[in-house]
Amino acid sequence: MDDVPQGPFRERVLDTLVLVGRLLHQAPASRGKIYVLHEPEVDCISKGKARKRYEFGTKVSLATTIDEGFVVGMRALPGNPYDGHTLPEALEQVAILTGQTPNLAVVDRGYRGHPVSETKVLISGTRRGLNPALKKLLRRRSAIEPEIGHMKTDGRLSRCPLKGTTGDAIFAVLCGCGHNIRKILAYHRALLACILAAIYAATLPGIRTGTGNLAHGQRCSA
Repeated sequence: MDDVPQGPFRERVLDTLVLVGRLLHQAPASRGKIYVLHEPEVDCISKGKARKRYEFGTKVSLATTIDEGFVVGMRALPGNPYDGHTLPEALEQVAILTGQTPNLAVVDRGYRGHPVSETKVLISGTRRGLNPALKKLLRRRSAIEPEIGHMKTDGRLSRCPLKGTTGDAIFAVLCGCGHNIRKILAYHRALLACILAAIYAATLPGIRTGTGNLAHGQRCSA
């Protein structure tokens, strides 16, 4: 280290050496483990699925409208926090972006124990005290799963190319914006197809059709 000149480069070398020291001395049960040196903020997230038990990355909170599925809130959550503790921040972001606090939030079972009181929260699996309208809204919660799948495949949410926690936060917001743009473009394509079909049907020449009997022995030519 004596040969490294003073300046930003020396600080980067020292930071790297500190990370390497932590990596070499950490135990399997240690907290705040380092999994990769170039992204020390990466967390090990337990998925609880047979085909993929763990994922390495940063947890992302996603909020969409119930009917249309437009993204109204999306933020990265470094440190792998408990889902229930992230609900107030997610609703706060929705209120900032939309200008109004949602009166109803439909969430999965991972949000049990949330501290939200201003917004009515429906948790997946609830059976008591629900009218038919609320039961229908609760069934709509599963519609967010394909939205997440499209973001991971079409929006490249599964791999963030930006560095650090700031890059994760920026990339999450950009993925939400891209998802909304793709939905709007799909709607416009469908609308354009309907308009073109109506114009084509209106410009077709009139055709007369009818039925008749063909007597025995007569010949028909086209």
